[in-house]
Amino acid sequence: MGTTRQPPHRRRDFLLLWGGQTVSEIGSQISVLALPLVAVVVLHASAFQVGLLSAAGTSAYLLVALPAGAVVDRVAKRRLMIGCNLGLLAVVGSVPAAHAAGVLTLGQLYGVALASGVLSVFFSVAYQSYLPALLEREQLMDGNGKLAASQSAAQIAGPGAGAGLVSLVGAAAAVTADALSFAVSALSLAAIRAREPEKAEAAARPTLRAQIGAGLNHVLRDPILRNAVAFNGTANFFVIMVETLGPVFLIRSLDLRPGLVGLLLALGAAGGVAGGVAAAPLARRVGSARISWVAMTVLSLPGLLIPLAGRGWAVLLFGAGWISWTFASTVTGISLTSYRQATCPPELLGRVSAAARWITWGTLPLGGLAGGALAAALGVRATLWIAVAGGCCAGLWLLFSPLRRMRDIPLGRLSGPLPAAGAA
Repeated sequence: MGTTRQPPHRRRDFLLLWGGQTVSEIGSQISVLALPLVAVVVLHASAFQVGLLSAAGTSAYLLVALPAGAVVDRVAKRRLMIGCNLGLLAVVGSVPAAHAAGVLTLGQLYGVALASGVLSVFFSVAYQSYLPALLEREQLMDGNGKLAASQSAAQIAGPGAGAGLVSLVGAAAAVTADALSFAVSALSLAAIRAREPEKAEAAARPTLRAQIGAGLNHVLRDPILRNAVAFNGTANFFVIMVETLGPVFLIRSLDLRPGLVGLLLALGAAGGVAGGVAAAPLARRVGSARISWVAMTVLSLPGLLIPLAGRGWAVLLFGAGWISWTFASTVTGISLTSYRQATCPPELLGRVSAAARWITWGTLPLGGLAGGALAAALGVRATLWIAVAGGCCAGLWLLFSPLRRMRDIPLGRLSGPLPAAGAA
């Protein structure tokens, strides 16, 4: 890494990483809308089959996140990310190609969802592990904030662009935009000039199992990381309930048109954009450690408005609650990710990131199944109450952690024990 102290937005290599990933995120959000429409409109899939399609994509975190971390720590991260992008170009691009040839099947869509999920896991683990090679430690909060804001902006622009493309060229052809976005990301990564630190050659490389265990042990031994993954896993378990049942609630209980449902869900992404922009200033003013638990125990409380939404103007309560949740979780996530990147030994970062994602994202399919079962037994609105209450309580993992006794998260190598503050 160079010795210059230019801010992230003036660093050529960071801009290439940021720009390429922003394009890729927009493309992926187009597919989030278009791929299920291919299943429903083109292949006449049932609701259960569409649910299986979604599960095929998210299950990759449970299946490969842990070995992905060990692989990322063994290889050059930028080269791996380029390879993942090229793989995604081929896999996602097979959908419009098969449709044009008249051979597209539901089985292929399942395969595409699973394969793209696996490649995305490897990319995302390498992506978070690669950022410290481009920025100084004190710049990680700013860099992660910009990346998070772009991701949330893509969640606003992507579905809108996807809806327009579906209307113009059809659902299957619209997936082409996602495939091309991976080509843009690969080219951007290839243009980066910074070189990663050389890996020391070990006389006897540890086994894959031992490397996976090292990543998990690091997460579980560090009191901040341990409570952070517990928070994220709990929050994701409940948030996926709202994401899954929200459209059902808005359409069937509140008689909202599908277009307005998309607008309300996009408001959540707007909260994420605001959180990405505000994370660094809030960390400076309030403290990067303090804001992580304040955001999820105080700023997230308007999320309780979600199940109070009603017909007419009262539907805006759903949007207000959703904005508060995404704003608070983005601010918290940026602080915790910056801590992991700055304090973890470089040779462990890929495995630690993968272990954290395995725990935090592995709760998504479980939350989706629990939400469906509860909605069938108790009703959608009652299940939303359970979901938002559980989501707001997730911040207690951070409140009852060493973060409560700190103003700022330490962004250097830790040399001593962290202050205890109880266990959640």
